[in-house]
Amino acid sequence: MADVKKPKCVEEEPKAIDLYDHSLYINRELSWLEFNRRCLVEACEETNPLLERVKFLAIAYGNMDEFFMIRMPAMIVRENMDPITFIGPDSYDDHDKFINDVNDKVSMLVKGYDACWAELCTELGKEGIRINRVEDLDERQKAWIDDYYRERIHALLTPLALDVSHPFPFISNNSLNLAVKMRNNEGESIYARLKVPTGILPRFVRIPTEKGKTGMDFIRVEDIIKANIDVLFPGLYVTGIYKFRVTRNADVKVTIDEACDFMSAVETSLDSRDMGFPVRMMIEEDMPHEVITLFARNLKLGEHQVHKVAIGAMVLTDLWEIANLNIPRLKEKPFTPYCPPEFGEDACIFDTIKERDWILFHPYESFEAVVHFLNEAADDPKVQSIKICLYRIGKDPSIIRALMRAKDKGKAVSVLMELRAKFDETNNIHLARELEKMGVHVVYGPVDLKVHSKLLQIVRLEGDHLVRYTHMSSGNYNTSTAKQYGDISFFTANQDLGKDVGELFNALTGYFGPRDYKYFLVAPITLKMELLRKIRREGDNQRAGRKGYIAMKANGLVDSDVIAELYRASQCGVKIDLNIRGLCCLRPGVPGVSENIRVTSIVDRFLEHSRIYYFENGGKPEMYMGSSDIMPRNLIARVETLFPVLDEDMMINIRENILKIHLKDNVKAKQLTSSGEYVPVVRKSRDKKLRSQKWFIEHRGVWHGQH
Repeated sequence: MADVKKPKCVEEEPKAIDLYDHSLYINRELSWLEFNRRCLVEACEETNPLLERVKFLAIAYGNMDEFFMIRMPAMIVRENMDPITFIGPDSYDDHDKFINDVNDKVSMLVKGYDACWAELCTELGKEGIRINRVEDLDERQKAWIDDYYRERIHALLTPLALDVSHPFPFISNNSLNLAVKMRNNEGESIYARLKVPTGILPRFVRIPTEKGKTGMDFIRVEDIIKANIDVLFPGLYVTGIYKFRVTRNADVKVTIDEACDFMSAVETSLDSRDMGFPVRMMIEEDMPHEVITLFARNLKLGEHQVHKVAIGAMVLTDLWEIANLNIPRLKEKPFTPYCPPEFGEDACIFDTIKERDWILFHPYESFEAVVHFLNEAADDPKVQSIKICLYRIGKDPSIIRALMRAKDKGKAVSVLMELRAKFDETNNIHLARELEKMGVHVVYGPVDLKVHSKLLQIVRLEGDHLVRYTHMSSGNYNTSTAKQYGDISFFTANQDLGKDVGELFNALTGYFGPRDYKYFLVAPITLKMELLRKIRREGDNQRAGRKGYIAMKANGLVDSDVIAELYRASQCGVKIDLNIRGLCCLRPGVPGVSENIRVTSIVDRFLEHSRIYYFENGGKPEMYMGSSDIMPRNLIARVETLFPVLDEDMMINIRENILKIHLKDNVKAKQLTSSGEYVPVVRKSRDKKLRSQKWFIEHRGVWHGQH
């Protein structure tokens, strides 16, 4: 029987697009490096105040250190990749090509750091901040550094020989070192390693200013050591001194067994942080090949793991010492954070919160209101209990002192202390022990889940019944970072929300599992499922003729299920605005997939850290805020919370005066292209310049007004 041909008038159904296709996703590691490039751009931006540029270079350099300590180890040992943190498709099937592309990006950034630092040194010199070489010093200054070496440095140094009679020394993570090449009396080349004590001494040592000059003179501590190296190796002829630095795997894993408690397990794991396998070695570009080979061979590093930097551009994380100089004219103009009168020192915060819900937008509004809230609770005889989740606390003791005072005054105080907050573990362990000594009930949450939620609940006896007062936030209870991070605090006396928080605390201190939450979205139980449902609903509304709209502000967007659902909504015609600070694996602007999705990112004076999720919901808008980003680690491996903004006026004010302002930024915002690169937002001729963080400073507190 002959084949039956389809009539020409009948068109075949277009093949459905696989929304999980690798080509539709940006690799998360390259996205991380692209974020770091944007930090470098800010360091090179001439319109930024000079010391702010130095700060951004220190940030960019520190970000790269973290990339190699946390991300690169798993890329090297791919078979040990953690499926939770590395989950999600991307465009790479060839691992070797992926590693090569990463190394190319890293090489480009390292060269960018070198060039930026050279430019900044010149600009600093013009402002009277001179980073000197020894040969540039006058005789009085040289005598001063020799005295400084004898009095402050020499006794701290331990030269270690590198020969067959000495074991190759352990080189600690990210320490600054000198490789010393010498000749002995027989004319043989011999070598030694010297660790520079930068953890004890400043990296940039201020020295007396040359006569007739104004300003400040500095010299690197390692240059003082190099000028006095003969004192360490008498009888030997030093032929070369070369700076280098080794970065090690610092992604420690906590192993729990029946023989140890949780805190002991975390402490044991920290002992291995500086002992991880070497990942890279940074060297100054004048290091000879035989010296490179000596160290690389003993550290088991391949050629691609040895990164050359310009002379004088080693360990730029120490630039914080320069960035923190007290020279106001070279920094952003300071401002006084706004504090609503209802949260002032003379106000009763409990009355303020009971009257209506409140938000405070830090750092544009003072975090002292949160500290005041805790202090008032500690001293109020009506307060019965305080519960709080602590993740990163910082060095300021205000929060801890308030909790201790509350316990001392007979209140029931419970603290959920997350011991595994990366790089804050030691501080958190110390604070947990101090609180336990005071009789505070300290718990650590589920063994297999980090607790990243930012929650505080105070229970007060009013008449014959208990009233819950609750604070929730995107940021930590950290008075220092609250001055540098853009975070939103939420205060409420809504008893339904308070009950949800109480249920979560009970789950965290008891046995974690499903609970009956009326409003809360809690990871890893309901949060991801509800986000997917709400995104899908916007698509359904759009198809039904009701305009769909989604706006999200977060720090990271990596989860492939959420990205695929956003793609589906875009295919339905839903307009989607995403403001993602860092990692973003979604590829916008792909025909037939993501034409309706716009992704922007802001790198500016303050670190963008707030999370806002807005859904138009067919004319009945919903908004959620809280601690969670859209990454597998947040949705699967952490206890996270998003809470709804139930007050309509408040929601409209946040939407119009916070969320939309971020989305309209056309000065510091960069827009993500389908290629995975960020480009400046195109400002139309009729558009006024809008720098969102500057707008928030100038209009701080406007989001409290009635719409």
